[in-house]
Amino acid sequence: MSQSAGSSAAVGEVSTTLARPRFGKVLVFGVGLIGGSFALALKAAADVDEVVGFGRSLASLRQALALGVIDRVGANAAQEAVDADLILLATPVGAMAEVLTRIAPSLGPQAIVTDAGSTKSDVVAVARAALGEQFARFVPAHPIAGAENSGAAAARQDLFAGRKLVLTPLPETSPTALARVRDAWALCGADVRELTPERHDQIFAAVSHLPHLLSFALVHDLAQRDERDLFFTYAASGFRDFTRIAASHPEMWRDICLANRDALLGELDSYRAELDRLRAALAAGDGARLEAVFDVARTARRAWADGVSGAATGSAGDSR
Repeated sequence: MSQSAGSSAAVGEVSTTLARPRFGKVLVFGVGLIGGSFALALKAAADVDEVVGFGRSLASLRQALALGVIDRVGANAAQEAVDADLILLATPVGAMAEVLTRIAPSLGPQAIVTDAGSTKSDVVAVARAALGEQFARFVPAHPIAGAENSGAAAARQDLFAGRKLVLTPLPETSPTALARVRDAWALCGADVRELTPERHDQIFAAVSHLPHLLSFALVHDLAQRDERDLFFTYAASGFRDFTRIAASHPEMWRDICLANRDALLGELDSYRAELDRLRAALAAGDGARLEAVFDVARTARRAWADGVSGAATGSAGDSR
């Protein structure tokens, strides 16, 4: 779509002359599992003319092109942003500021920018700084989906089907941009919800970021032991289930933990206090206390599992 299609739009607002939810040209920064699956889902919905991919590895981008995940490898982000309709940032959150700074000066009036980061307050802050008066066209998003494998080869058209997608719009977010991004994720099959950035980060520190930290810590502890091979030889399903997410991308999770540091530290302190209480019960031989804790946990876990059992759960991978 040409830039002139929305040339009368006010600064920071998105042209409303475009037919919704049609997306002509889509840019994806980070054509891995999330970015690639987003591209495949939109292409399958026949609601995009062209997907242009960007990434740090030319070999990975060429693989994405060969697999049909993208239609073209982007050469110049600023030039491509001029006539882009939708731009997805699916990079690690630590890399988003640089991408936003590159594309900000050349965004066409019809362009909408969104992301797929697992933290939101930090992404909102860098987007506000980089986009300035155009910040209204940025719609923060977080797809609650993933898998152990990464890269374009792991991308799946149905990755987001039935999975929750959290939008965290701000008071200044353009209603048009919000509606368009909601449409895009709905086309991917996602169950779209909304939270504030702050509430999002508090919740996911507890239910996603802390579990990953604990999983990494346990595997790291065992991996440093002299008899690690013996321990891993006898590890079975319980260990596999608890530590599955320790196979997740180290760089991505480094950025997530640091970006949500305050909320994560609070959750870690709460968990340490819970461990201290369990340790005290164990040291005292207080079986009744241990059983009571285990019973509450089992009941809550089963209730949660029953609540999601009818929904699509995807592969047993990282849900971010």
